[in-house]
Amino acid sequence: MRTALFLAVLLNCLAIAQAQSDTQAPEGAALTIYNQSFAVVRQTIPLQLRSGTNQLEITDVTSYLEPDSVILRDLKDGENLHILEQNYRSDVASQARLLSLYEGKTVDFLASDSSGQRKLMPGKIIRSGYVPQYPQTYDPYGQPSYQQQQAYVNSRSGEPIVEIDGKVQFGLPGQPIFPALSNAAILKPTLSWLLQSERSRNSMAEFSYVTGGMTWHADYNVVAPVTGNSLDMVGWVTLDNQTGKSFPNARIKLMAGDLNKINPQTGIAGGYGFANKAMALEISVPAVTERSFDEYHLYTLERPTTLEDRETKQVEFVRASGISSRRIYVYDGMQIDQNYRNYPIESIREMENYGIESNPKIWTMVEFDNSKQNHLGMPLPKGRMRFYRRDSDGQLEFTGENLIDHTPKDETIRLYTGNVFDAVGEHKRTAYKINRNERWLDETFEIKLRNHKKEPMKIQVVEHLYRWTNWEIVNNSDAFTQRDARTIEFPVQVPPEGEKVITYTAHYSW
Repeated sequence: MRTALFLAVLLNCLAIAQAQSDTQAPEGAALTIYNQSFAVVRQTIPLQLRSGTNQLEITDVTSYLEPDSVILRDLKDGENLHILEQNYRSDVASQARLLSLYEGKTVDFLASDSSGQRKLMPGKIIRSGYVPQYPQTYDPYGQPSYQQQQAYVNSRSGEPIVEIDGKVQFGLPGQPIFPALSNAAILKPTLSWLLQSERSRNSMAEFSYVTGGMTWHADYNVVAPVTGNSLDMVGWVTLDNQTGKSFPNARIKLMAGDLNKINPQTGIAGGYGFANKAMALEISVPAVTERSFDEYHLYTLERPTTLEDRETKQVEFVRASGISSRRIYVYDGMQIDQNYRNYPIESIREMENYGIESNPKIWTMVEFDNSKQNHLGMPLPKGRMRFYRRDSDGQLEFTGENLIDHTPKDETIRLYTGNVFDAVGEHKRTAYKINRNERWLDETFEIKLRNHKKEPMKIQVVEHLYRWTNWEIVNNSDAFTQRDARTIEFPVQVPPEGEKVITYTAHYSW
């Protein structure tokens, strides 16, 4: 079912190319890059078929092509391709690979003799030491497989053995000089087909495939003025191509979402420095447009671009100013002792010493609405969001960062950016009483908030009802709201250079 779903998504995201005349050169590749370290590549190639069997070979493919994902089809209406065989090779020529092709044969080695003179020395290659670099594979549960077997191969076969003058030695005596490039050697990853055609004809074909080695991620730079909380935001997408192939004049789409794919590969996350042009909030034509696609979101680069091999490219995709935000202070005073992390709730319910440790830090958070009314209102892909504030001298100062998840439009983004310097909290239990026979428990807490600022602070005090699912607040000093089945929140005001004390008693029954 999952495989069928993924193939359906793959086929849907590959736009159908229009047939081209025989004299037209193939257009640039179309890429759909996923933020899960893989991509879908679609290219058009000319077909010149004769009646009977035909060999078609392509070397313009990536080093991480997934052979079982390849789709080849004729673009001419009414024409079908009869594929007899499909073959993929990625063992490109290298010294180690050529040594393996000449195992059991004698080649010359360029080495220095005792006097330092360079000369050719014949040697028979007993073992090349070549170990193919297989891509990491995964079992159906997402766990790496064949690691032990591969480690064994690497440890036992990594050193060549050469026979010289009837004596065997480990390691190469010098630089090998091969008589010719073997027909079995290839210089680039190669995809080939054996095709059957009923008649001779010229046409254009489309072939597409899934490849690893390519990913993208989003980054956001958010700037606040000297005073106030009106934000300016610039969002960038970073494309990373490590596939072993360049894509000139490519048409690129970016897929955002949590798509299920078997055998995922791990991508390399990267960042980049803050750019001054991110602060120049002039109006410009967007370089990236967004639309929904199935259960995901598709971002399209509006113009073709060249994505070189081993290249990291940044493209701006969102720019907004005047975003209204709110500074929120949150105190979550409960600190869990590591010794109780794995205890079941039935045991925690009656442990008197559970939940008595205090967290003194008050969090500072930034919250804003991702809506059109707030100058945003587009689905934002997950990524790192960096916050800056302009100092009175005009310089930008970094004030924190965090990660956002995929965020639909009209949702609220709330991010933790650090701890407050000039305010502390204290979380203290003042009473604990349990009646096991009647199956109830009362627990009382006192929360102290000390504000050392010269202005008042509004703080959201979060309390967790962790003893049991059936609870009731029977005595409380301040009003609260219930956030979920086991969390309440006290919104309180702490005076400047003052203190606020909150008390409450929770009654549990089971």
